[in-house]
Amino acid sequence: MILVLLFLLIPLVEIALFIQVGGLIGLWPTLLTVVLTAILGAWLVRTEGLGALERLRSGLRGRDDPAAALADGALILLAGAFLLTPGFFTDAVGFLLVIPTTRAIIKRLIARHWQFQSVVWPEDDRTGARVTIIEGEIVTPDDPGSSPTRH
Repeated sequence: MILVLLFLLIPLVEIALFIQVGGLIGLWPTLLTVVLTAILGAWLVRTEGLGALERLRSGLRGRDDPAAALADGALILLAGAFLLTPGFFTDAVGFLLVIPTTRAIIKRLIARHWQFQSVVWPEDDRTGARVTIIEGEIVTPDDPGSSPTRH
């Protein structure tokens, strides 16, 4: 229900803002502003996205928890979607998501309501290499009526 309201409300807000801004500065400056914010937004998303990718890579090399870098990447991706959508409201939301300071605040707000979990891969104590654990079920063909045994 909330998504339906957002899909109805956001375009109405955008239309109202286009009318207001267009009335203040005119049609062509309004359209130019929308195009320039899309270009600036795409550049910021690319720059911040590459930075988040590098933080993820270095974190994985150092065996750090990738959750923060993945959250940054997800928010930057969402920012890109907002910034490439024509409009003033969506651009404002996109810029808030792409700026590192406001993105950190948004991540803290999200963390209050959702719980995230990381998976740590087990390692062999002797070599430090990752150990692959495959969980499965074994069914013996000799006894078709038997239930599977978990190992």
